[in-house]
Amino acid sequence: MSTINVYLTFNGNCLEAFEHYKAVLGGEFAHVGRYSAMPKEQGFDFPEEEKDRIMHISLPISAETVLMGSDTGGQWAAEFHQGNNFSISLSTDNKEKADLYFSGLSNNGKVIMPMQDTFWGDYFGNCIDQFGVGWMVGYKPE
Repeated sequence: MSTINVYLTFNGNCLEAFEHYKAVLGGEFAHVGRYSAMPKEQGFDFPEEEKDRIMHISLPISAETVLMGSDTGGQWAAEFHQGNNFSISLSTDNKEKADLYFSGLSNNGKVIMPMQDTFWGDYFGNCIDQFGVGWMVGYKPE
């Protein structure tokens, strides 16, 4: 089974926005991670003023729907523009399907991060399709 959720990107005010969404929509955060938790040995080193920014936050809305987000930072900050600050997050139940989806979505588009194993445990990739829509494709091994 595959699920699709919205992923929002902010420029330093992600936590403030998600506190607002939580107050309006209810629920509790399932995860809050900051850039400071990213492993330096894998090339993630952010300026001191960006280390407290949100790397990933998730707010379950229902059993099938999760609102997710992060702050932009580092090399990605230059690409941030209000209006292009969302992606579609596509999670699937097997690695082969993730590769198939990513291959199809990135075809004639732009690969931002190729499918790869990540430090947070997912197999993940990020692209912009040929129509300008951002996609995050992931598979989480059991």
